[in-house]
Order: sequence, then C-alpha cells, then structure tokens
Amino acid sequence: MKKLLKRYSPKPHEVKNHKHLGWLSKHLHDPSLWNFNRKSISKAFAVGLFFAFIPVPFQMLLAAPGAVIFSANLPLSIALVWITNPLTMAPIYYGCYKLGAWLLGVQIESDVVMSLEYVWQVFDTIWQPFLLGCLTVSAVSALLGYFGVQFVYRYRVYRRSKKL
Repeated sequence: MKKLLKRYSPKPHEVKNHKHLGWLSKHLHDPSLWNFNRKSISKAFAVGLFFAFIPVPFQMLLAAPGAVIFSANLPLSIALVWITNPLTMAPIYYGCYKLGAWLLGVQIESDVVMSLEYVWQVFDTIWQPFLLGCLTVSAVSALLGYFGVQFVYRYRVYRRSKKL
C-alpha cells in the first residue's frame, strides 16, 4: 500500500516549484508533509476525514493548511476529502442531517424531496441538525481514521514480529 501511495502522490519538488503554489513554498519544506510513516499517515487520515464531512465547497483548500498545521501527509490529506464527491455528497449529507436531527430530537419530514430548491425552502429549519450531524461525523471519522491507522500499523508490526 505504501508503494502505491508513493507512486501516485506528487513529488515534493514538483509541488514546491509549481508556479501557482510559490507563495506556499516556505511551508512545503517540512519533510513530514511528504513522508509515508505511521505518524504522518494517521494525521492525514484525521485531517482529510475531518474536512471531508464539512459542508463547504473546495474542502481541499481547508485540508491543505490543516495538513501543514498538523504535519500530516499533504497528498493523502487532500485526497481523502474526495470521499464526499458529487456522487456521494447527497446520501452522506442526508445521513448527517438524520444524525443531527436524532441528536437534537427533531422530527424529520417524511416527504423529503432531494432537490436544491427544496433544501433552500426548508434551510431555516434543517441547518442546525445538518450542521450538528456534519460536525459529529467529521469528528468521529477523524478520530476513527487516526486511531484506525495507528492500530493497523501496530498490528502489522506485531504480525511481522511473530513471523520472525
């Protein structure tokens, strides 16, 4: 898996020398942004999964500074926000809304129409459960991603030590 991630991720010198990213070059010299080790990958999962469920456009623009701040693997943090893409966005955000409504004890309308017009009409009543659900899913998925990667790495080390 590590070789596959290294093969398809951009090379650090390509990103540092990119003409549109020159203003970020001083922040892109941290080696942990490009390493594929237990710490940087688990932090990348936390950052990427957290921002994947935040309902804003251009989530990658939030994940990149998050990766720099937390010294997480930058390409992986950015790639993970694509869990919520145009194909998966509607069911994921509807699930977040249902979770938020359940947490707040709000009744969900049974005649929900999946259209942008409907969402704008009822936005004043759905925004609180929707936002709470999104933040809850973001936080829980970030924690599960971080500790899940930690567990997988430690389990693999344990299995390797048993083979020796």
